[in-house]
Amino acid sequence: MLSQHWKNLRVSSESAAPSAASPAASRLISAYRGVRPDVTPVWFMRQAGRSLPEYHEVRRGHTMLESCLDPEIASEITLQPVRRHGVDAAIFYSDIVIPLKLAGVGVEIVPGRGPVFEQPVRTAADVAALPTLTVDDLAPVAAGVRRTVEGLGRIGDGSTPLIGFAGAPFTLAAYLVEGGPSKEHLAARTLMHADPDAWAALMAWAADASGLFLRAQVLAGASAAQLFDSWAGSLSLADYVTHVAPASARALSHIADLSVPKVHFGVGTAELLPAMRDVGADVVGVDWRIPLDEGVRRLGGMVPVQGNIDPALLAAPWPVLEAHVRDVLRRGQAAPAHVLNLGHGVPPTTDPAVLTRIVELVHSITLVDSAKPNGDSSLVDSAKPNGDSALVDSAEPNGDPV
Repeated sequence: MLSQHWKNLRVSSESAAPSAASPAASRLISAYRGVRPDVTPVWFMRQAGRSLPEYHEVRRGHTMLESCLDPEIASEITLQPVRRHGVDAAIFYSDIVIPLKLAGVGVEIVPGRGPVFEQPVRTAADVAALPTLTVDDLAPVAAGVRRTVEGLGRIGDGSTPLIGFAGAPFTLAAYLVEGGPSKEHLAARTLMHADPDAWAALMAWAADASGLFLRAQVLAGASAAQLFDSWAGSLSLADYVTHVAPASARALSHIADLSVPKVHFGVGTAELLPAMRDVGADVVGVDWRIPLDEGVRRLGGMVPVQGNIDPALLAAPWPVLEAHVRDVLRRGQAAPAHVLNLGHGVPPTTDPAVLTRIVELVHSITLVDSAKPNGDSSLVDSAKPNGDSALVDSAEPNGDPV
């Protein structure tokens, strides 16, 4: 439960009554649906968490899993970066192993290491013994989402949408097989080929756990859903398409009837982007390893993209980071729409003021396109007296900022 101090802070930072503004009309949801808004929406993966001092205050005395499963704490943590940074979306504070924990799988999050499982899943018998996740098991998650949606309705004009999320089946399966974090996921990739039937059964189980987790969040009020495949970068394209993509499609199929945008993101997945799109994603996240416009090219220029600030540059001098953010915005113009984000999560050592400054910068740059006879768009920095954007000029052969 939250301390009285944080309850008072929450009340003072939110207006007394919900606004009639709709998250469905927000910049973020418009961009996710392929309609480019006048200002690029921005949020950050892992924005609700370790970089915020208020997060540590709320978490004091509670483990990670306890915090995720307490609706009041999870909601408060989700709302914190919206209040502090003015981001264009909240993402529900939880963890990818929560549906496994709620199903009855023995797992704990060990500080400094990550999820550790009591018993690795490495045989067909192990897979058959996995408990089944039910809708009732997800009641704490749904309660936290409902509370968060209510809280978002009292911040600003009430239109900030909530994004639900889940770990993709391969990432969940990799954790289960390895028994914890792994760099190369050798045991998981071995099982994939040594016992394809056991692997397929494990992936189906993980897909349904992910899908039910997403569905519970959307039914409780989330306006979009993101599927994270943290470890898919360890796979070849052939292995992904044959042994992983069908399960990711199965996970997303659980929310196919709910008419919310579906985002798919993976780390180190530049070679997999079209295959990740084809599992049923409406938006594809791109990490920092390739230029954003190259990601757009690989996707055929057909879907909105999300990304892809290099998290390492959050600690760089502001002029370096600013130039990088402007370059990402320029490259994002190649897509039908673009949501600015990081190429992975916010590092815990990040200065929160830097994230706020990025949001302010992005919100100061507006899109101008109607006056151009060829329909091209340009970005204009409203903070500059002459309207110049100071973005990287694509016509410059060396790509220098102008």
